[in-house]
Amino acid sequence: MNWAIKKEHHGMIIRDFLQKNHGFSRRMLTTLKKDKRILVNGAPQTVRFCLSEGDYLEVIFPRETIGENMVREKMELAIVYEDDAVIVLNKPAGIATIPSQNHPTGTIANGVLAYYEENNIPHTIHVVTRLDRDTSGLLLIAKDRYSHSLLATTQKQRAIKRKYQAIVKGHLEPMSGTIDASIDRKEGSIIERAVIETGKRAITHYKVIKEYADTSLVEIELETGRTHQIRVHFSHINHSLLGDDLYGGSIERIERQALHCIEISFEHPFTKEIISLKSSLSEDMLDLIRELEDEDQIN
Repeated sequence: MNWAIKKEHHGMIIRDFLQKNHGFSRRMLTTLKKDKRILVNGAPQTVRFCLSEGDYLEVIFPRETIGENMVREKMELAIVYEDDAVIVLNKPAGIATIPSQNHPTGTIANGVLAYYEENNIPHTIHVVTRLDRDTSGLLLIAKDRYSHSLLATTQKQRAIKRKYQAIVKGHLEPMSGTIDASIDRKEGSIIERAVIETGKRAITHYKVIKEYADTSLVEIELETGRTHQIRVHFSHINHSLLGDDLYGGSIERIERQALHCIEISFEHPFTKEIISLKSSLSEDMLDLIRELEDEDQIN
């Protein structure tokens, strides 16, 4: 990346220019310093170098390495949006986002790496908005470490917005509201989370879209992004997601949590344009909704 230094940045040192104006993290600067990858007018400089109007600042990012255990696996990817900085996918249920001990291969990350290789994209995987294995919908991935760093910063500022739809048991009262309950790992479990007063604050906003005989279709917006947040919060208020047997949901009608990320919006890391994308509900959730509607008509 490169910049021609303008009058308003005359006198700034490189460190301040990159951190304050372009969102470089300390860690990123440390890597660039160590490998002498910061150039001014073609000559290597330290981050303390004072810039002058008309200078040409260039930053050369080191080539990204792919982890030894990351296998490229060709798979069909439902790409909703893509440019040089980001890629947004519509993730199906039943596929993990990134490899883990339980799912070392067959993940979205494995498929994206194969896609990168096929299209000569020289980067590794940088997931911004991770989804649980059995949650479907829109998934945001940064293509390089710099884009990821910028998006991670906006994510901490709660500027990346996501909306979900879920089918939950029962009828909620009130029909719109906020669940504000801290979440932490459940004692004795490495997977399950629970509402615990000493945990991290978690805030979920919801509104009921439609009620059926004994279930509800709910739209959800997260203010925070804790692990299993939606699932834990709705279980906590006794309205577990259908199919979510980990948190008390019945698998009689659907065998995975009925949860889909239907919308995502974020500020593009470079153009600063707001990118807003939508996704239709997955087929299994649509089938379930049709069943619920048919039952209502019969009754």
